[in-house]
Amino acid sequence: MSEGPGPVVDELTPSDLARCAEIERELFATDSPWPLTGFVAELRAPHNTYFAVRTAPGVPVSGYAGISVLGRAGDHECEVHTIAVDAACQGRGYGRALLDALLRVADAVHAPVFLEVRTDNVPAIALYERSGFEVAGVRRNYYQPSGADAYTMVRAARRDGDEHSNDEHSNDEHSNDEPGNHRPEGHATS
Repeated sequence: MSEGPGPVVDELTPSDLARCAEIERELFATDSPWPLTGFVAELRAPHNTYFAVRTAPGVPVSGYAGISVLGRAGDHECEVHTIAVDAACQGRGYGRALLDALLRVADAVHAPVFLEVRTDNVPAIALYERSGFEVAGVRRNYYQPSGADAYTMVRAARRDGDEHSNDEHSNDEHSNDEPGNHRPEGHATS
């Protein structure tokens, strides 16, 4: 663990997107990283909510995460689009902080949450399981061009204030979760 106040989660803004695309290229070079234009489109979509994580207020992003709220009021479901943390900040609770922000969005509309994660991303899978997700299936060759498989995971709907199974002492095992936990249509390369 590093010294300091910990991760600062806030709204992802257009001025953050170039740095997001840079992190994306660094982390996911073998699986069609989102280009800057992909981030711009995602941020503009009215059903999406994106968060940034920073080492301190006002500094460049160290990670990002996005979720969509789909369906009609009273019958929503949420899809995690991406969670990524710069390699230099992994293992410090940044992924946990981003996931918690996404889950608050889903809980506010009492929606189940779906995501995809590489089957070989053991730290991310462990974090998701601690947050109440369960494996619902496997998508073969989901990540392209590597051909890596993905688990589809789901967390049942909860309301704000419901008991979360999040560990307070997490050391950010979510450190290298793949963007494209769920790749929105138009971003997938399968």
